[in-house]
Amino acid sequence: MKPFADAAEHTPFAADSRPRVAVFRKEHFNAAHRLNNPNWSDEKNERVYGKCNNYNYHGHNYDLILQVTGPVDPETGYVIDMKVLSDISKTFVLDRFDHKNLNLDTEEFKDLNPSAENIAIVIYQILREQLDPSLDLKIRLYETERNFVEYPAA
Repeated sequence: MKPFADAAEHTPFAADSRPRVAVFRKEHFNAAHRLNNPNWSDEKNERVYGKCNNYNYHGHNYDLILQVTGPVDPETGYVIDMKVLSDISKTFVLDRFDHKNLNLDTEEFKDLNPSAENIAIVIYQILREQLDPSLDLKIRLYETERNFVEYPAA
């Protein structure tokens, strides 16, 4: 007997009480950026952002962890097919941001300061549109080994 044959009839879980599992995908991309508020003086930008305000930009080797949480599909055994998650992240994040100057080469950051916080929010918004609404999404973005942000928080 196939383990998931007629799973809807034989699953021990009601549709709304299926186990929820978190699936993770780790990605890596390199990007340059400059933190700068055009409404502030050069002095204030330098004071607030320090070396991150370098006029010639600076770069990071970002690590991105995608967390997709949802019920396990009784037919496939998946929350989400990891190949699909990989393809979505490549198409909608890596191809868009890898080896780019975020301030100059991307529409998303033309008028938005590319802080780690804002990058995480933008990635979340991009990926959220690609996922089934029943799935929860969380983004963890490492700007350095020790500095990272998570969105949404909590």
